Formats: sequence, structure tokens, C-alpha cells
Amino acid sequence: QVQLVESGGGLVQPGGSLRLSCAASRSIFSINNMGWYRRQAPGKERELVALITSGGSTNYADSVKGRFTISRDNAKNTNYLQMNSLKPEDTAVYYCKAGYYSGSSYSVHWGPGTQVTVSS
Repeated sequence: QVQLVESGGGLVQPGGSLRLSCAASRSIFSINNMGWYRRQAPGKERELVALITSGGSTNYADSVKGRFTISRDNAKNTNYLQMNSLKPEDTAVYYCKAGYYSGSSYSVHWGPGTQVTVSS
């Protein structure tokens, strides 16, 4: 089991930056995949924003490539999403997700989310 808590959301003007953090309740060394997803409107499905594997490989949604950077600090049990050049369409609730293998099963855990609002 792992509990995740996001922080760093808030209100920012277009063109601004924010850094989201996702703190895990235990070591993330063995967590295979950590990612950030967002839901832009109630009832809309969460979409992948960025993903990082335990080996450091990353994957980004086309809409955020070149603007967002995902990273993980295993020593701090935390992963980060640096968001630059923010646009109004980045407004969403951002969720942290952790996925890992335990034996033959794959477990997925989500944080409660943090609101990001991009507006002037």
C-alpha cells in the first residue's frame, strides 16, 4: 500500500509556472511507474499528463511536451511536475498516480488531487 498526497497547486497567470509535488507514504524506489493525470471538467475522464518509470524514462502528452517536466526523487519519496508556460487550457485538477508490481499483481494508487487554475 502507498498513500499519495499532492501539493503545489493554485492560481497562476497565463505564461506562469507551478511545481506540483507528490509525496508518498513509503519508499518509491520499487514503484514502477509514477505519473500525473488531470481532469479538466467534472465528468470528464482523467487524461495522462506525464509518466516516469523507475528507470527514469518519461512520457508526455503532446499538449504539454516542451512545457512540463516530470521527475522523481527516490530519497525524498516524492515526484514532481514542473509546469512552465501555463495556458488557460491547463486548468484542471491534477492527480498523482503510482503503479507497481507486487508478485504477479499490479497495484494502482491515486492521490486526492490538487487544483490548478490558469487565469488572468
